[in-house]
Amino acid sequence: MRGTSLPRSLFLTFLLCCTGVKVLPAGLTVSPSRSQFFEGESVSLSCEEDDSSAGWTLRRNTTRGTRAQCGGWGKLDGLTCNMSYLFPHDTGVYWCESREGASSSSVQITVTGGSVILQSPVLPVMEGDDVTLSCRTKTPPSSLPAAFYKDGSLIRTEPAGHMTVHQVTSSDGGLYQCSISGHGESPSSRISVSERSSTSSPSTAPPPPSTSSSSSQFVPYGLLSLTAAIVLVLLLVLLVIHHINRKSKANQEDGEESITYSDIEILQQKQRKDKPNQDSGPSAVISTRTTDDVSYSQIIIRENRRREFSREPAVVYSTLR
Repeated sequence: MRGTSLPRSLFLTFLLCCTGVKVLPAGLTVSPSRSQFFEGESVSLSCEEDDSSAGWTLRRNTTRGTRAQCGGWGKLDGLTCNMSYLFPHDTGVYWCESREGASSSSVQITVTGGSVILQSPVLPVMEGDDVTLSCRTKTPPSSLPAAFYKDGSLIRTEPAGHMTVHQVTSSDGGLYQCSISGHGESPSSRISVSERSSTSSPSTAPPPPSTSSSSSQFVPYGLLSLTAAIVLVLLLVLLVIHHINRKSKANQEDGEESITYSDIEILQQKQRKDKPNQDSGPSAVISTRTTDDVSYSQIIIRENRRREFSREPAVVYSTLR
């Protein structure tokens, strides 16, 4: 059990570090898809969510209040908020927000009481796409010659009131405005240009909403993958070290059980004149002592010397008569 507890704990730690609940972002759509409206027009805003359990809510910031939910300023129909009659005080920032606090990209909607508006994309455009701007009046005819401006500087005048910017780049982003002689000028609207990824192809459709404020609400996939890879490498290293330590400890225990210690002592015993009979004992003595799994042996080898006997005196036999 102890051998498997460490790998199991490391594996659980890896899962806790590299997995989690992620709230998928929602996209805010505006119909009709433009950022400027005349007073009295209608508009519908919808939260197109990928996760219905996130509980997305449409909010706005205007001069009348901040973080106001649809209901006080529009009619809620499922995930769509309908505004049947727009007023200038409806000008503001609109976005979708989940129960966890995640936000979609925001859009700026401008309602004017004037007679000229600039029809421009309400969402960021993709780099490389073509963007058409239209300058129109509240009353017909709407296709009149119009002058277009970017950041306060005149771009050019178009006779039909339409201007197309081909293959937009990041330098094309900014504040745009138009004016029609005898009718006035429109409010300014910002056009944002998003960088195209290497895998995406050119398209005239509006790109998915993407802003710096919304991207900060979600964990970057690259950072998550890097963290998972680092944790996995550390997990493998710890498992290898643990396996080596267990194997080394097992080999050490097996080696200690198979060792037999022997102690051999060789003694040279000299002949003692006063006790000659002791030399007749055994020439080797072996003693063994066993404790647990270790056996100790002692061997004593004695050297027997040749015993010398004194010669008997010569005997003379004689016969007596």
